[in-house]
Amino acid sequence: MTIAPEFKIAAAPISWGVCEVPGWGRVLDAPVVLGQMAELGVRATELGPPGYLPRDPARLRELLDSHELRLIGGFLAVALHSGTVAAVAAAEESAALFAACGAEVLVLAAATGLDGYDDRPALTAAEWRTLLDTAAKIRDTAAAHGLRTVLHPHVGTHVETEAEVEGFIADSDLPLCLDTGHLLLGGTDPVELARRHPDRIGHLHLKDVRADLADRVRAGELAYTDAVGQGLFVPLGDGDVDIEAMVRSVHAAGYTGWYVLEQDTALGPDGDEVPMRDAARSLVHLDRIVSRLAAA
Repeated sequence: MTIAPEFKIAAAPISWGVCEVPGWGRVLDAPVVLGQMAELGVRATELGPPGYLPRDPARLRELLDSHELRLIGGFLAVALHSGTVAAVAAAEESAALFAACGAEVLVLAAATGLDGYDDRPALTAAEWRTLLDTAAKIRDTAAAHGLRTVLHPHVGTHVETEAEVEGFIADSDLPLCLDTGHLLLGGTDPVELARRHPDRIGHLHLKDVRADLADRVRAGELAYTDAVGQGLFVPLGDGDVDIEAMVRSVHAAGYTGWYVLEQDTALGPDGDEVPMRDAARSLVHLDRIVSRLAAA
């Protein structure tokens, strides 16, 4: 991988089908996934769902070191609108693990409390206020461990639509994880969001999406999980997100954080070669974008 060193590139286990949703798909062994990341030249990763990689810091560091990978943080989907004590306790556990392994960021999502991301009950005004208060408490908990917290707008959570994203920006001071795929699925143009709020970009997940399937998910014609199985997410450059415009926009705004390659994937009984093939395509596409930026 020849991407300029000032562009910090990381991967995530979800690109290999490793997801926190029960019954999501077949899960490859961690040494296989981490080994393929390393073979591609990636040198950093997010953690993946709780329990996939070791929760003991010494064992986790040993496993990552054996593949020359560093941990940058991880995704935590918890119900922020109810059960504040439980949500903060979960964040405390994750933050302590991340910090012990030299990570930087806790990527928080406002889970519904239901399994998966296909159903999304409406919140009351009081529940929205609780969500904001809980997010702030988790921010402070993570900060005590030296970590930043970013809020990840995500399909099937309570910060999904453009109105909810803008409402969270107005009501909270937490920066966002700009996930190009989930923002588009929720009806937000990720490039325009980055241009409107350059000071709120705290982390970046780069995804590409098929707009035809995204439109059906947004219209309620197709469940999110079914859409993923039909190839909703594709390698960078193969879908309908303007990845180059996003990279150029955040770079121009002074973003110096991580560019995390994510292609949400659900593995069937075969196709073990697909995640590495698709990740390689995404890396090539990103390398071309960075090369054009450097030459400009």
